[in-house]
Amino acid sequence: MRGALPRGGDHRLTVAIPTYDGRELLAVLLPSLAGQSFRDFGVLVVDDGSTDGTAGWLAAEWPEVRLVAHPENRGVTAALNTCLVEPRTELVLLLNNDMELDPACLAELVGTLDRHPEAGTAAPKLLDFHDRGRLDGAGDVMTWGGHGHRRGHGEPDDGRYDTPEEIFGACGGAMLLRRGAIDDVGPFDADFHALFEDVDWALRARLAGWGCRYAPTAVAYHVGSATIGAGLSDFARLRLWRNIVWLVVKGWPASTIARHLPQLLGYQLLTLAVAARDRRLGVWLAAWRQAVAGLPRMLVRRRAIQRARRVTPRELERHLGPRG
Repeated sequence: MRGALPRGGDHRLTVAIPTYDGRELLAVLLPSLAGQSFRDFGVLVVDDGSTDGTAGWLAAEWPEVRLVAHPENRGVTAALNTCLVEPRTELVLLLNNDMELDPACLAELVGTLDRHPEAGTAAPKLLDFHDRGRLDGAGDVMTWGGHGHRRGHGEPDDGRYDTPEEIFGACGGAMLLRRGAIDDVGPFDADFHALFEDVDWALRARLAGWGCRYAPTAVAYHVGSATIGAGLSDFARLRLWRNIVWLVVKGWPASTIARHLPQLLGYQLLTLAVAARDRRLGVWLAAWRQAVAGLPRMLVRRRAIQRARRVTPRELERHLGPRG
């Protein structure tokens, strides 16, 4: 018999889960939340226009869950922003619906932020749901080319990422945030729609002076691409190629852009070569058309972000570049 989730509304932590047609995934995730050793939390599910009966199923099977339903699918970033805005708890854990948590995961994440008041976020160790001896990610890295990726993705879980440490940022699929950081940095950029919205947020948090801690003893198992689909679709390619341009334009100080312009240009040439190889030049051109069309909005945001920046370019660069 499965356990129950905590009841009541006065909790320290909200576990906020965006979902779209993910009832079968929630049927794995929610029991793992019910089995957590840390109990000072409530669960919020943001249903982004599901058509699989998620709302009725939650009401019948998990009445402890608070549900916010978007009337239509508004995209990943909009759902994540609802996850940030709706709770007013001290801590918010953003959690993809395709996760299963180790029983100590919440306790280890919360304990990490308690020990590091300078950190605005904490990241668990993500393992592959189907191959639990393999890493799905150990926090996020941002490269000198402007690209973001998960540390250790696809590597064996053999102890190489078992050290608690400062990292660039946390994957939005499993990110514990402090309320102060949310209020300071603001929501995810809605223009990103999907993909790299978490890397962009992590960069803005860095600029605002918030750190991120990696908690290897907090373990979650990630199915991966269960909602948007596996593989690099045209949907994903366009948003990745476009959003990289926007996050660099908004977030990198001018001296950082100048110093790493060769790497930035090199990465763009690489994406062009990949697009040509895969016969996706039309997608690449569409990504750049959208990126250029959005530049006026991004430059307005850049001015606000850079005016509020609390770290020097030299301090920022300590957290950029390949680190595992």
